[in-house]
Amino acid sequence: MKAVRPALLAVFFLVAVAAAWYFVSHRAGVGDTITVYYTKNDGTTEVPWRVTLGAARDLPSVAFYAATQAVAGPPQGVDAVRFPATTRVLAATVKVPAVTIDLSSDVDSSAQGGLLETGEFKGLVWTMTALPGITSVNIRINGTAVATLPGGHLELDEPLSRASF
Repeated sequence: MKAVRPALLAVFFLVAVAAAWYFVSHRAGVGDTITVYYTKNDGTTEVPWRVTLGAARDLPSVAFYAATQAVAGPPQGVDAVRFPATTRVLAATVKVPAVTIDLSSDVDSSAQGGLLETGEFKGLVWTMTALPGITSVNIRINGTAVATLPGGHLELDEPLSRASF
């Protein structure tokens, strides 16, 4: 019986360490707000704004929320480059240091010109790379990798980073 006790303590210790590791590694490391960026109508200037988070703090949930806020854009009345109004974020998959954002095909209607198309994705990429540990963003449309949008102004078949702009 005495030999079993150290073994049980060792198992308990290992379970506690594993639980602590899981808890720490699956948290986004953010407070109550995140920074979301939008691109001004000049197509080059990024403007940050703070958005309050809900209860979820795990990185996949925060990434999905951040992408959704970036695609929705700033409040109405703010002059900003915007994704088409019906564009939705279908998924955000995190594999640090990258995140893959899957957008609805409504984004295809954003072929408004190079400056505006680039501005849409610049705000999204800056928002995602503001999250802890994220340095690049992969874009998918309805789950599929595409070379460009129909306008053909921005290559989407390679990961995007802040240096892409």
